[in-house]
Amino acid sequence: QVQLVESGGGLVQAGGSLRLSCAASGRTVSSYCISWFRQAPGKEREFVAGIKWSSGNTRTTNSVKGRFTISRDNGKNTVYLQMNSLKPEDTAVYYCAARTAGVLGPIESQTYEYNNWGQGTQVTVSS
Repeated sequence: QVQLVESGGGLVQAGGSLRLSCAASGRTVSSYCISWFRQAPGKEREFVAGIKWSSGNTRTTNSVKGRFTISRDNGKNTVYLQMNSLKPEDTAVYYCAARTAGVLGPIESQTYEYNNWGQGTQVTVSS
């Protein structure tokens, strides 16, 4: 089991930037895939971006490509989501999630594939 703690959310104007952090602890993360999901009011939780810790391979959903970047810091066991050019429709609670994953294979985008979740951090983008 790995514990995940998100931070970095807040209120920002449209066009602004935020960087979310997901600190992982409890188990070695080298065999994990860590992803960001988000859930807006009245909507289902959706995949945003994911990274395989061992390879550094990433996957980003189309709606945020070119604006959001996922990365990791090995020394800090932390995954980041850099969010630029934010839009009001990016407003949501952002969750960090982890699952064990081999070097090969895809980065899963379905919530049921992940069994470790953080508590979430609110991101609000004003127009």
